[in-house]
Amino acid sequence: MSYTVAFLARHGIGPEITAEASRAIEAASRLHGFYVDEHHVPFGADALMRFGHPFPMQSRRSVLAADSVLVASRGGEELAVLEEELDLRASVVRVRYERQGEVSLLAPLGEEAWEWTLERGFELARSLRARIALVGVDGRWAEAANSAEERHDGLDVERLVPRNAMRDLVFAPQRFDVVVCPPELASAAADVTACLAAERTTAWGRLAPTGPGVFGPAHGAADDIAGQGVADPSSMLLAAALMLGEGLGERNAAATLSAAVGRAETRGSTRSVTDAVLSQLPLTLTNAEFWRQAV
Repeated sequence: MSYTVAFLARHGIGPEITAEASRAIEAASRLHGFYVDEHHVPFGADALMRFGHPFPMQSRRSVLAADSVLVASRGGEELAVLEEELDLRASVVRVRYERQGEVSLLAPLGEEAWEWTLERGFELARSLRARIALVGVDGRWAEAANSAEERHDGLDVERLVPRNAMRDLVFAPQRFDVVVCPPELASAAADVTACLAAERTTAWGRLAPTGPGVFGPAHGAADDIAGQGVADPSSMLLAAALMLGEGLGERNAAATLSAAVGRAETRGSTRSVTDAVLSQLPLTLTNAEFWRQAV
């Protein structure tokens, strides 16, 4: 199996952490038996300097032809323009905390995307521990939720009011694997999930039923430390794992890389942190594969 991924390094620490994500994706894909064809696409400040436009036509063609997009920082007008070009239906935030804890939070991008978002959430839950929480999914969305539950018989489905869900996301995040909530709750839910944990890494994505989705780290360009080799690549590596699973459908490879990010030491240079993650891949590969066979 072969996939094409468009890498948008942008500026600041983007080129550094993109290089580390490339190393991690190559290692994880090799372990799991597929190939990722990387297209490093001029975008943002880099494209503006080289071509006089932050999102030139040749970059647009490369992005639209890709299976998925990995961007090195969030925000910016050019990223908003890119997202308008794509068939994006749901947002996802993945929160990795302590060593092995992980929660994925999904929300629709518009009312017409509820059914598709619920279906995607149930599919993700089935690939994990078959647990899903629906937070504030009531009223006019209840029928879609009931229909999704009927199609996915055998899952542990929990319905929560926002107040109780927010409390448990703070104090007992281990209760959750997949959470689906309305868009007005999504940002707050992501902010509070495992916020008391000593170690916490987050990444985000925008999911599409057709064409590429977009994935990236939780931070910005961090121009003040660019070129110094001290940027923590953990969020970008988690974004790469999220992209493998929810952008390319390679969820075993995603689990391997995500678990390695959780186990690795995050202190040190940009490259040494990635080296630590890569050193964990053989261990997390064994654990991930065994666990999936066991269930």
